[in-house]
Amino acid sequence: MYAEERQQEILRAARAAGQVNVVSLAEQFGVTTETIRRDLTVLERAGVLRRVHGGAIPVERLGFEPALAARDEVMTEEKERIAKAALAELPQDGAIIIDAGTTTGRLVQAIPADRELTVVVNSPPLATALATRANVTVFMLGGRVRRRTLANVEDWGLRQLSELHVDVAFMAANGCSVAKGLTTPDPAEAAIKRAMIACAQRSVLLADHTKFSDNYLTRFAALPEIDMIITDTRLDDQLAGDVAAAGPEVVRV
Repeated sequence: MYAEERQQEILRAARAAGQVNVVSLAEQFGVTTETIRRDLTVLERAGVLRRVHGGAIPVERLGFEPALAARDEVMTEEKERIAKAALAELPQDGAIIIDAGTTTGRLVQAIPADRELTVVVNSPPLATALATRANVTVFMLGGRVRRRTLANVEDWGLRQLSELHVDVAFMAANGCSVAKGLTTPDPAEAAIKRAMIACAQRSVLLADHTKFSDNYLTRFAALPEIDMIITDTRLDDQLAGDVAAAGPEVVRV
């Protein structure tokens, strides 16, 4: 097993159990405790675990939301595959919304030059990435910029979204479950996401498999409100079936 694979398994175990123990992990993976400690250090630097005596706990237990840069460093291969698969959902021309997020950010980078698109974003970094594209007309929603996610939120953006209609909204989420739907920690960001879905003819969630292990403070959509979820092949078969039975088409890549 490669170190990155082991680290993702450690993160998954921490989120499932609420904590992990160095000695137990070393026995489970057949490696030294020093190796596990190095893995935990990598995950802590990525902002997804917090080291404690003898082990680590997921940052969600501490009420923290990992910053954008930290989240961008994990599940990179999966996010790239998801973004490439999402290209099939782009209209040939027309208008789309791309939500702030690390996987949606990869979709921005992958938009082909042969599509004449109007793209609405709520993220200054995404607007900047698109601004030099000759085939794209960019609109950025106004509002307060959340430092942790670099997403524009609150009333200015909500008023603009109430007057828009787009073909597809490509959405991000912190959590996704059958029981709670799509969730995120911040109510202001949830309100923007809810309005994005409301103004779109179709909504597509881009989310790697780790997003299906947690629920967060605020729900912004129930699963029947989402047309498609694009995720990676590590999403459990049973869970994928349960999610699909609730409404959206589930694509694993």
